[in-house]
Amino acid sequence: MPLAVRYMVLPIAFSIALSVCSPVAAEVIASKSYSYFDIRGKTADELDRELSRRGPTSSGSSSRHPGATKIRFGGEATYIQDNGRCRVGNVKVTVHTQIILPRWTSRKGASKELSVIWDALSSDIKRHEERHAEIARDQARAMERAIRTLPQQRSCEAMQELVSGESARGIEEHDRQQARFDRVEAVNFQKRMLRLLNNRINGRAGAK
Repeated sequence: MPLAVRYMVLPIAFSIALSVCSPVAAEVIASKSYSYFDIRGKTADELDRELSRRGPTSSGSSSRHPGATKIRFGGEATYIQDNGRCRVGNVKVTVHTQIILPRWTSRKGASKELSVIWDALSSDIKRHEERHAEIARDQARAMERAIRTLPQQRSCEAMQELVSGESARGIEEHDRQQARFDRVEAVNFQKRMLRLLNNRINGRAGAK
């Protein structure tokens, strides 16, 4: 069961509002939700087939995956015109993450060995997706800081172009970080699963 994630990023659309004078303020609003897809099976092969058949698809692809995190960025900025210069006033960056996870609905009656395997796999899928959401939140904060500290411009039109360029760079950096994380996770998947299985098996043995 290869672990993979695909995420959807929508471009930030910053609105513009001119102000003669107002205090500079910045804000990052992060929200997160969960949804689930049901799978059934009494063997590892059956669960694997169910994940391949029912798992979420990535944006622009028909491939299905054991879990996914959809990410949506947004934002607003106001600009202050003063003494022939324009600067950023208020900045708000929003990021919403939706984590999609599998739910095994036919666990009752399954073998203890399969339950151990599923617990290890499902916990790793959730950890993986939570990290994708965390990367998105961290990048939203980095984008807010970068936009808030942009240098003044001669016009608010030029200031708006600067903000748009910075938000685009932030999205690109976010995508690079997510792709880098997936590459590292793919390389370490087998070792990580063996470690999780050993820990759960040893924990069950110690509890007897």
